[in-house]
Amino acid sequence: MPSFWENLRFPGEREMDDLHGAQGQDMVTYVSSPSPSKGNSFPAVIVIMEAFGVTGHIEKVCDQYAANGYVAIAPALYHRQHPNPKLGYDEMPAVQQYMGALRDDEIVEDINVAIDYLQHRNQRTAGNKIGIVGYCVGGRIAYLAAASCPGLSAASVYYGGRILVPFGDGPAPIVLTNKIKIPVMGNFGELDENPSPADVATIEATVKGAGVTYDFKSYPGAGHGFNCDDRGSYNEAAAKDAFSRTLGWFDKYVK
Repeated sequence: MPSFWENLRFPGEREMDDLHGAQGQDMVTYVSSPSPSKGNSFPAVIVIMEAFGVTGHIEKVCDQYAANGYVAIAPALYHRQHPNPKLGYDEMPAVQQYMGALRDDEIVEDINVAIDYLQHRNQRTAGNKIGIVGYCVGGRIAYLAAASCPGLSAASVYYGGRILVPFGDGPAPIVLTNKIKIPVMGNFGELDENPSPADVATIEATVKGAGVTYDFKSYPGAGHGFNCDDRGSYNEAAAKDAFSRTLGWFDKYVK
């Protein structure tokens, strides 16, 4: 699939002093598109990274959606700390440091910038619907965005931990559930500890109580990170089924 890195610029005054990365509030974003032979107008999917950043695996996930008729973009949400860190799966102290610096109000700002890019600055997606899918902390962010970011048409949450707690001053994403006006899919592992099966039950009850259109599934024998084939927790059967479900979700509500 044709792919490139786009630098998304935030609105506001900028001095002519070559600021970049976190200083200049530019957000590097991986973009993967269907082949030009497939046309010139496509729906979009925002792919929200795992806690390890926009890694090679996340690039492959974007390419997977592009192969199925979507322009897929993955913004580097750690850009306020580093322009585009790619962390190893064994670098948990660094992961915790970067993830601990995330703040919900800034995350919402980042997703809104990505939505604006797709609506107004990418000629292949302008005028089309936008879905969002997230993995690990990205699943939490997808849930937050579903409640907070106008312009989205559907969401898919993969094992989103910490939906029940805020990043920063709050409120937690779970508290915002009654603001969700789009369909939300959930893919979870029954062996996961964050979110635990009890957490998933709480999230599902809250979503159901808010009248949100949803479809949650928990996979026996699968744990956290089951979609990532670069991790020991990869579960091929769960990953393939969850992707098929998510693709069907987006085909119904976004394409």
